[in-house]
Order: sequence, then C-alpha cells, then structure tokens
Amino acid sequence: MPRQPLTIILASPRGFCAGVDRAIHIVERALEQYGSPVYVRHEIVHNRYVVESLQEKGAVFVDELSEVANDRPVVFSAHGVPRAVPAEANRRNLFYVDAVCPLVSKVQAEARRHSNSGRQVILVGHSGHAEVTGIMGQVADDRILLVEDAEQAKTITPANPTKLAYVTQTTLSVDDTADIVSILKQRFPFIKGPSKEDICYATTNRQEAVKLIAKRCNKLIVLGSPTSSNSQRLVEVAIKAGCRDAELVQRASDVVWENLHVGTILGLTAGASAPEILVQEVVDVAKQKFNVTVEQLRTADEKVTFNLPKSITA
Repeated sequence: MPRQPLTIILASPRGFCAGVDRAIHIVERALEQYGSPVYVRHEIVHNRYVVESLQEKGAVFVDELSEVANDRPVVFSAHGVPRAVPAEANRRNLFYVDAVCPLVSKVQAEARRHSNSGRQVILVGHSGHAEVTGIMGQVADDRILLVEDAEQAKTITPANPTKLAYVTQTTLSVDDTADIVSILKQRFPFIKGPSKEDICYATTNRQEAVKLIAKRCNKLIVLGSPTSSNSQRLVEVAIKAGCRDAELVQRASDVVWENLHVGTILGLTAGASAPEILVQEVVDVAKQKFNVTVEQLRTADEKVTFNLPKSITA
C-alpha cells in the first residue's frame, strides 16, 4: 500500500543557541587540552544526548565539587552557579572554567548590582531550575525574592516597596513574563528593571517561530529534555497559539507515529539545548513511515556567537 502523506513544517530558528554551543565547546576543548577525565558540575546543558556524547569523550558529570579530584579541571554548567561554588573551588585550588552563558552572567551581574545599591531583587523564574539557583546565589537570601507566576506577583510583600528591582530567568515565556512584570510595575511604581530585557534572543526567536507554525499545524513536536525550561515553554507557547496537540519528546523513538492520522500537518522544532541531529532523526524516521513533504518557516536569522574563555583557548 502507498504510504500516507505527511507534511512537516520545520520551525526556524530552532535548536542550539550560542550559549549552549559555547558551553559544549568549552568541555570539548578542556578534554583536548587536559585529557580525561574533565569534571562537569551538573549537566552542561539540559539534554541527555549531549551529556551522553560528552561522557563518551571523557567528561564526568557530578552533582557537587566534593566529587571532583583535586588535580583535575572542572567546568561549571551553562546555567550558572551560586557564588559559593567558585569560592569553594578557589579554596581547594581547583582549576575551573565557568561555562555560564554570557546572557545569564548579565542577569547575575544585575542582581548583584541592585543588591549592592540597597535594593531588594525580585527574580521572575521557576523554583529549582539551575539558572534560578545560580542567580539567587549571587546575593544574600534576604535580598532576593522569587516570583513564579502572576498570582505570586499580586501578593508578594517586599521589605521596602520603594527600593526594589527585578530580573528574570532567560528562558521564560515572553508573554507570561510580560504579564508578571506589568503587575510588578503597577504595584511598585519605583521598581527598577534591566535596560535590556533578560529573556535571551534565542528564547524569544524560538517562541516566535513556534507561534507562526502553530497556526498551520494540527500537531507539534518539541525536541528537548523534560528538565529544559525553554523547551517546556515552547510546548506552552504552541498550545496558546492554537495548536492544542503539542508535546515534548527527547528522541524520534518517543514519537507515537500511529497517532499521526491522514491530514496531519506536523510542526517540528527543538529547544535551545537540543542538537540538530535529533531533528534530522525525526525527519528520517518519518520518511520511512510516510510520504513526507518538508517545509521550513524562518522568522529570524541568528548570527550571535560568544568567545570561549581565555583560560581554555591559551
């Protein structure tokens, strides 16, 4: 029997952002320079395929610095770490490379600057996420408050409403964050914000691309890890944009192909920590099962690059 037709619309931009690309290259360069093992505190980025690929090359992922041998290098993840982590590394004379995304570093610096100027900081973000933990760890506990949604923004009680600032996690929903910030500004007219929004270019671009293809497809797949904030947000954005059947999967093997009925138009994208090879994997498997037509809708061109740290390029 002839295979049924399937149209796949690829969102673009998708997949790796400059910060993720930089972090992975840092680990690879460290392995080239120092050999294995190179320790990495927490997942370098939130993607199982990437982590396992680096493990095969000699990277060892650990939860805490206490697991790192004194004579081996350690890399801190792209999400950033609390100030106590490099302080502990310095105390132990460990050689470390901080692979934190420069855009996350910007948010960390904002939090420190506002705290040092006497303002209490409100961080808009998701509790428990590695990036949020790193940002909150930049200042004293009583100098920062976490707001996760609009309801919390309506009820939060700062120490001094006239001495406030806000920063945001870089991987949030653009629209949801705008609503939360609007509430904070209405409640606290004197609140200080960043001169340039904290949500990163890659998060914004991938969400805009999903909004566009969601209007054309009746099913959308986001490739990414369940622990990836930006990937989870892409699913939410797709649903809000009108594609009610949107789901997050890690690999092509996770797709229930039997649920793709005649007339399905499949949207496909990838979170900022998911490599393009996983997108191609889904397309290749689809071509084995269906008569596939591939379209690509581009909403932005990304030319952002970040330099590697000097300590790893010397």
